[in-house]
Amino acid sequence: VQLQASGGGWVQAGGSLRLSCAASGYSFSFDSYAMSWYRQAPGKERELVAAEIVGGSPIYGAPVKGRFTISRDNAKSTVDLQMNALKPEDTAVYYCNMVNFWGEGTLVTVSS
Repeated sequence: VQLQASGGGWVQAGGSLRLSCAASGYSFSFDSYAMSWYRQAPGKERELVAAEIVGGSPIYGAPVKGRFTISRDNAKSTVDLQMNALKPEDTAVYYCNMVNFWGEGTLVTVSS
């Protein structure tokens, strides 16, 4: 399985970014997989940002609830993360996850 994340970058506080993750090399139909975004800030543990659960409602980590939105396009095998009202504490490397596979991560930097 390959997970290619894109869309990271630098933004001022209050701004928006959209991350995208393209999946390939998986065995079953893409829509049968739960897809998630995690992040890891310097000196901190990796934490769940958002998850698209098959047959259920999306799950969001408390720090991002109401600001971030996860969505998927099963036809394109992609999962996106729309990030609004960004804060400096959102600065981290963001990782796409499918089952026990991880993408390389994309850096998001939010300046105050």
